[in-house]
Amino acid sequence: MEDPSVFEDDFASVARWIERYLGDPGRYPVLSRARPGDLVRSLPPHAPEEGEPFERILADFERLVIPGITHWNHPRFFAYFATSAAPVAILAETLAATLDVKAMLWRTSPAATELESVVMRWLGELIGIPAAWTGIIYDTASIAGFTALAAARESLGLQIRERGMTGRDLPRLRVYITEHTHSHIEKGAIALGIGQENVVRIPCDDRFAMSPAALDLQIAQDLAAGMRPLAIVATVGTTSTTSVDPVAAIAAVAKRHGVWLHVDAAYAGVAAIVPEFRWLMDGVDAADSLVVNPHKWLFVPMDLSALYVKDEALLRRAFALVPEYLTTTDGDVRNYMDYGLQLGRRFRALKLWFVLRSFGAEGLRERLREHVALAQLFASWVEAAPGWELLAPHPFSVVCFRYRPRGGDDEATLDAKNARLLDAVNATGDMFVSHTKIQGRYAIRLAIGNVRTRREDVAAAWAILEREAALV
Repeated sequence: MEDPSVFEDDFASVARWIERYLGDPGRYPVLSRARPGDLVRSLPPHAPEEGEPFERILADFERLVIPGITHWNHPRFFAYFATSAAPVAILAETLAATLDVKAMLWRTSPAATELESVVMRWLGELIGIPAAWTGIIYDTASIAGFTALAAARESLGLQIRERGMTGRDLPRLRVYITEHTHSHIEKGAIALGIGQENVVRIPCDDRFAMSPAALDLQIAQDLAAGMRPLAIVATVGTTSTTSVDPVAAIAAVAKRHGVWLHVDAAYAGVAAIVPEFRWLMDGVDAADSLVVNPHKWLFVPMDLSALYVKDEALLRRAFALVPEYLTTTDGDVRNYMDYGLQLGRRFRALKLWFVLRSFGAEGLRERLREHVALAQLFASWVEAAPGWELLAPHPFSVVCFRYRPRGGDDEATLDAKNARLLDAVNATGDMFVSHTKIQGRYAIRLAIGNVRTRREDVAAAWAILEREAALV
């Protein structure tokens, strides 16, 4: 058995490393400079035959692993959605790993089950989810979205759970999205046997939001053709531009045709904690499910995605399968294994509980407001600078823009120039941004969401962009 004093010393070494890292993550290049295969070439081809001392393992972690890390906790990480881990949540993850809970049945750790119910209620109340809805924690929005689509399929009453989708006559099932909907919905449709051809892209308006009129027309045409609408997916904060679909108007279309409405608020949903963004939840009470990701913009470490559903019993009906070895006599309790594919579940609720208690609602509002304000400031610099332009509205903490020097470059030349600019900026190691395409145009995306990002970091990013743009 391991000597407790040895563990204490090793744990202290890790604690010191974490303290140094979080004290100054900016000392590392944001984007890893590793080349493909670097770590593989640095490690032996076989596992060690005999155990090695912890000091050597930790030293190799620093020497070999850290150079291959892209630092999401860096204050100038502006790519994708800029996530970060609050120190208090890291402590919660440590405790959760220590307990090593498998939160599948209530009895396998009653506190894990009941804390999940509590924090889902707390979070739902903060962002404006109807009180009667049920919240369940998954790892990512991809799994939450798949789960919502599976529940929508179960709601059709086609006995697909019992009889499957093959070898019998079923109507073509249809899912309605836009070109800005996250790709995980399409993947979920593939996995559920719906097929890519039946994922229909509805046109958007000039603010990149779904057109309810176009949606209504498409559903009517599909019904006339003998197809069966399965689900509509409205997005609150799309990945490319953070546009917001008109949920209330879409909900009216869904209700008229009897179609499941899933709201993907993975990124922007947490902004509804702030009173001036509460409008984001307008119409949600008429939807059937909604997902929001505290690991995106609420300083909770990866991974924690919260799915809320109106009809808890329907979701259970889609997934519950209890073999004899998992039956219990615990009575009226919630067994979270009944709400999705996963049986063994990590104690994810603990880190969200720590964050909600440590920051408090007002502390979270303050930081979200700050991030939005920083994004608006950055957008104002872009808008005012000659040779630069904004490519999309920027209601939250993401700005899409490009370098467009005077001289009449065609679109292909501008795309190539901005791609070179992005590579040059990221090669500095001082910041990291990503890109997208908006109406076919190459756009640089600067996303603010890191708990450590301050005005000076955003100002430094703008200075680097201007400097490198002069060289491309």
